[in-house]
Amino acid sequence: MRSFRWLALALAAVGLLVFASAAAANHDQRDIFNLRALGHSPNPASFLNEPPGPAPAEVNSDLAFWGNYAFNGNYDGFRIIDISDRRNPVEISHTRCQGNQGDIVVWGNILVRSWNSPAPAADPVGGFPLADCDGVEVPAGWEGVHVFDISNKEDPQLVGSVELACGSHTATAVPDVENDRLLVYSQTSGGPCFSFDVIEVPLGDPRQAHLLRQVPLETDGACHDSGVILGEVNLMACASHHEANVYDIGENEFVGPGGVDGSIERPRFMYKIMEPGVGDDPMHPGNWHSAAFTWDGKVLILGWEPGGGSDPECEATDPITTKSAFFYDAKTGEKLGQWTLPRPQTAEENCTIHNYNVVPIRNRYILAGGHYQAGTWLTDFTDPSDPFAIAWADPEPLVPTQLGGAWSSYWYNRTIYESSITEGLNVFRLRERGIRRRSLRLDHLNPQTQEFSLPSRRSDGT
Repeated sequence: MRSFRWLALALAAVGLLVFASAAAANHDQRDIFNLRALGHSPNPASFLNEPPGPAPAEVNSDLAFWGNYAFNGNYDGFRIIDISDRRNPVEISHTRCQGNQGDIVVWGNILVRSWNSPAPAADPVGGFPLADCDGVEVPAGWEGVHVFDISNKEDPQLVGSVELACGSHTATAVPDVENDRLLVYSQTSGGPCFSFDVIEVPLGDPRQAHLLRQVPLETDGACHDSGVILGEVNLMACASHHEANVYDIGENEFVGPGGVDGSIERPRFMYKIMEPGVGDDPMHPGNWHSAAFTWDGKVLILGWEPGGGSDPECEATDPITTKSAFFYDAKTGEKLGQWTLPRPQTAEENCTIHNYNVVPIRNRYILAGGHYQAGTWLTDFTDPSDPFAIAWADPEPLVPTQLGGAWSSYWYNRTIYESSITEGLNVFRLRERGIRRRSLRLDHLNPQTQEFSLPSRRSDGT
């Protein structure tokens, strides 16, 4: 999630869980520390309450932000939400587009949405037509990304699409304003697809979006998601299978073979990271899932997803590896430390360290993350060898037992926004004023993309 490619079908087949749709958020009633619950924008959903036909369940997925708008992807489209009043976020529109996962990136008046799996064929016997996106039929077997014009927030328009051989599980924005284009790194998550796609979207004519090239991975697994930092750092980390790949994507301190550096359209492989217990434990199978950098580009944060997002991997009896975020030197890949979720979850709660970003603040490292039914957490890892939690909002297990919780929790303009799988958008504020006041305000945010870098927090410049 940025997961669950196969989940709805598998759970329906084996009958492991019972689902119920959530009617409203309860984020103001959680076991909460150092956070204050603010507003909520509802979009009730579950994995098994889908209507007849090919339309997937309307599960809430990832987030992006532009000005006073939040864009909340879901398994059947995306919502645009006015967040100018954090206590009362208001849905402006809900665009329908089948094709599960629904990961999104936004740039100005352009939104790119991932279509994760091959579109189903029409079923004349069952009376089900072809799948569609914004009212346009999607041919059977098609998968890739759709491109929308969102200049009219009340009525976004589908203007283009790019078919990809292995579909698009997640998307990461890489703006190239000097060349009047947006690049998008598209990851496939699964299958024999040992590469990621580079898509070019011309800013002046997004209808001409196209596949620019595929970048091979130095691993035998697919890339699930990627984190990018630009500015003076210019690195990309691909959370791929059991070996995370790190790439040089521009001018920086790293010199490539023969003096040839990487670029945003031609990433150059640098090194890979492997962690004992990640992807090599048959009792807890899973892959690297998400990647991010500190804003000075010194530390790489990696998380993984044992159990595919459906298993309760944060119980007290689980190995600490399954419920940890890992910190590495971004220059060398050397391990610096890890943070382990300190509150054990129950056997009824799906839980792993999932989607997160780093607070843009000088001289301090703070991670904001959503971890399914463990909820939303903020962690101080200024010393990566000794990280500690500074705030959390941990919900009670869903009753009846069902998949749910925080798909993503991100810091944006002194506020934490949580995409709840079954509820919609929840908003929190950190009570610690010092962090809020020192954090930078941004014009926009695609959480997997850090468009600039901050000076190093260390006086020695390392």
